Amino acid sequence: MANVGIVIISHSEKVADGVKDILEQAVGQVTVESAGGTEDGEIGTSLEKIQGAIENVHSAQGTVVFYDLGSAKMNAEIAIEMLELENVHLAEAPVLEGAYLAAVEASMGSALDEVVKALEKEFK
Repeated sequence: MANVGIVIISHSEKVADGVKDILEQAVGQVTVESAGGTEDGEIGTSLEKIQGAIENVHSAQGTVVFYDLGSAKMNAEIAIEMLELENVHLAEAPVLEGAYLAAVEASMGSALDEVVKALEKEFK
């Protein structure tokens, strides 16, 4: 059974990849994908990278998406709408701390609603 997937969106490819590395090393059994920077390696966000990352980790268990700045949120919202997937949650939590908490919850087999409740409890 697949766990809840996690997507990290950042304007910096290095930041997104770094958060992914931390989650994989610190938590272990976690399904995480990074979508940082633009296709040409510049600072910014890419709708195509975001869509691909969500598709790569999405399962029936759902997906939690984290973002760093406003345009990343906007592109994430567009990607989620275009993909027409169910069980995708755009997290209102700090990228690293929120993703870490979500990864821990997901690694324990928590359902998407339990992951979201843990994030809301910690970061609201």
